[in-house]
Amino acid sequence: MSHSPTAGSPWRVLVQMVRDWPVASQQQARRNAMVATTSCARRRVERQEVADFLAARPADGTAPAEQRTGH
Repeated sequence: MSHSPTAGSPWRVLVQMVRDWPVASQQQARRNAMVATTSCARRRVERQEVADFLAARPADGTAPAEQRTGH
């Protein structure tokens, strides 16, 4: 009965996967956090633009003078 050089290979692959898992997990978590942060920032900018637009409008609902005259 001879042992081939790859006889322990499945175990080595499994051990390497277990060793690599924390690093891969951390990298994926960082990517997810960056995507979420970007999405939140975009929504915050959009909310601010809407708030600025609404603040520029008169309370009675009429269009501002520059919109009525076309300037």
